[in-house]
Amino acid sequence: MGKDYYKTLGIPKGSNEEEIKKAYRRMALRFHPDKNKDANAEEKFKEIAEAYEVLSDPKKRVVYDQLGEEGEEEGGSCAPGSSTYHYTFHGDPHATFASFFGGSNPFDMFFGSNRSHNEDDPFAHFGRQFGFPGGLNNGFPGEGRRRRGVPSERLGAGRKHQDPPVVHELKVSLEEIFHGCTKRMKITRRRLNPDGRSMRTEDKILNIVIKKGWKEGTKITFPKEGDETPENIPADIAFVLKDKGHPHFKRDGSNIIFNCKISLKEALCGCTVSIPTLENRIISLPCHDIIKPGTVKRLRGEGLPFPKNPSQRGDLIVEFSVRFPDRIPPQSREIIRQHLPQS
Repeated sequence: MGKDYYKTLGIPKGSNEEEIKKAYRRMALRFHPDKNKDANAEEKFKEIAEAYEVLSDPKKRVVYDQLGEEGEEEGGSCAPGSSTYHYTFHGDPHATFASFFGGSNPFDMFFGSNRSHNEDDPFAHFGRQFGFPGGLNNGFPGEGRRRRGVPSERLGAGRKHQDPPVVHELKVSLEEIFHGCTKRMKITRRRLNPDGRSMRTEDKILNIVIKKGWKEGTKITFPKEGDETPENIPADIAFVLKDKGHPHFKRDGSNIIFNCKISLKEALCGCTVSIPTLENRIISLPCHDIIKPGTVKRLRGEGLPFPKNPSQRGDLIVEFSVRFPDRIPPQSREIIRQHLPQS
């Protein structure tokens, strides 16, 4: 028994050109081996392509309809005086797929992520997302050009575009900003094989050089290090610096802020406080005056390096928090009342 191409595409014999295209679109996506992992998916994908090659060609379809399914067994030509039609499939269902959709591998464009889709209309969600009314069953952009007479070999030509940058947040400590450092980040990406169609997955180490004093929000870009497909120019990979939280300091540009907690007695009577630095030194800071709410002291040149002039540094700003006692003994309260000024 020969092959029933109409049955392969799931359509009746009298189907028109549009119905044949819709059937191929639906079946090819359903059984594409990149998406369908069944053992027979590859063979089914090839059968679907072969059926479409015959039924979408008016001349081949006329001969096929006249001579019946038996004529498909030998696959090649219609010899003079012969009662059978022989067709030879080109053997590359992926080429049929690429020609139909107007690109080398547009399938990856739709199913690069595990999004759910309607099996009968796998393009509906994508079409609505990008403004095609009713989904892409009304016509894939490449297919519409084919209907208007654009040769299939020109479809997709010159249409490569670069994807938007892939941006990652890179957290760095104030010590790393103070000294400068190099971070090694491993990325996993897809790359084209030499055949220009199939892809491989590979890892790459990116060395991110962080210079002294760089501010939060600084962006480091690695051009064209993203995924590569037949349809796109690889996206840039970018890292944006984000300050890590620090146990002692907050950052304010090139200055750093230290909150120093002192007692009410120290605030009123004076004290010497120990201030840590990013260099792991301790600075003794004498405070002879009364520490009032909002009092700050500035240690010049003890902050972060300036990004454009790392030999110079910002300041270390000391803000004071006064710890008040929970209670005061009555005799002490009377002494304080007598000795503290009224205003």
